[in-house]
Amino acid sequence: MRFVETPIGGAWLVELEPRGDDRGWFARVWCTEEFAAHGLSAVFVQCNTSYSRDAGTLRGLHYQTAPHEEAKLVRCLRGRIYDAIVDVRPASPTYGQWYGVELTAASRTMLYVAPGLAHGFQALEDETEVMYPVTAAYAPQAERGVRWDDPFFGIPWPLADRAIVSPKDRTWPDFVPESAGA
Repeated sequence: MRFVETPIGGAWLVELEPRGDDRGWFARVWCTEEFAAHGLSAVFVQCNTSYSRDAGTLRGLHYQTAPHEEAKLVRCLRGRIYDAIVDVRPASPTYGQWYGVELTAASRTMLYVAPGLAHGFQALEDETEVMYPVTAAYAPQAERGVRWDDPFFGIPWPLADRAIVSPKDRTWPDFVPESAGA
């Protein structure tokens, strides 16, 4: 695996390094030792999958609060997604910043989402499937989110004009940054 830092602290692109022959190829998707060498948790307790029938389907932006924060390792298994993370950790040097990347089934690149980052993605093709193990079980009482189209972040979702968003995700509040010293 090859680890590429993103502009958001603790978030990484993880690129597979397939080794193959005339039969096909093999690659590690995660390795506890390699993740630990980069300061990342690879102790996954739950694995989620998401299927989006229609291009434009947008899920997020979600996160869980302490003590239930979760890291995610997001991979697109079929189709393409635009994946976005937002730093909502007040003590972080990248607090209030966002990063977006296209993940495709063809590239097999994954996004490691650090605990405390809000996360969401939009299907860019019909019949898109995403899979992501997480480091903490879902805790409904710790679930939080910010609106996908919050003007504070201004995330340029590729299919914003065709966004298909759940009623729950439409009602997340706007982000209100904590002031310094508060």
